[in-house]
Amino acid sequence: QVQLMESGGGFVEAGESLRLSCAASGSIFGADVMAWYRQTPGTGRELVATITPGGQTKYADSVKGRFTISRDNAKLMVFLQMSSLKPEDTAVYYCTAHLRDSTSRWQDYWGQGTQVTVSS
Repeated sequence: QVQLMESGGGFVEAGESLRLSCAASGSIFGADVMAWYRQTPGTGRELVATITPGGQTKYADSVKGRFTISRDNAKLMVFLQMSSLKPEDTAVYYCTAHLRDSTSRWQDYWGQGTQVTVSS
C-alpha cells in the first residue's frame, strides 16, 4: 500500500523559515511529478509548487522567491524549504505525488497534511 507522510510543520514567527519533508513508501514502481499544496479553512487547496523527476520547478506567484521545492528521486522524497514566512502562509500543507503502484497504474497520492502556522 502506497503512503505519503509529511513532516516538519510547526509554529513560527513572521520572517522565519521552515522545511517540510514528504516521504513516499510502499510498493512504488515509478514517480512522476511531485508537488505541495496548501489549504486554509473554508478554501480549496492551492497549488504551491511542483517538481518533475528531472528537477523542473514551478511556483505559485505568492511564494516565488521565498519557497524552494526539491526532491530526492532515490529516496522518493520531496521537500519544501520555506523562507521569509508570512502570516498568510498559515495553512495545512499537503504533498502529492503521481506514482505507479504494483498494479502498474499511475495515480495521484496525497499525504495527510502538516500544519504550518506563522504569527505576525
